[in-house]
Amino acid sequence: MSVARITEINASGSSIENAIENGVARASETLKKVEQVWVQDVKARVSDGKVDEYRVNMKVSFVLTE
Repeated sequence: MSVARITEINASGSSIENAIENGVARASETLKKVEQVWVQDVKARVSDGKVDEYRVNMKVSFVLTE
């Protein structure tokens, strides 16, 4: 039987996809067996009338090891 845990993280990037990938990559450095993410919120930082950074808030699911 496996047990999973969920933690919430924020990440940023040059696109929404890039922000998600950055968050997953960083979470995977610390957490083992990352299985899925749920993007809960997307925000964008605007500078001089243009979006210059995307930020995502997501939940990361990972399996607890013994």
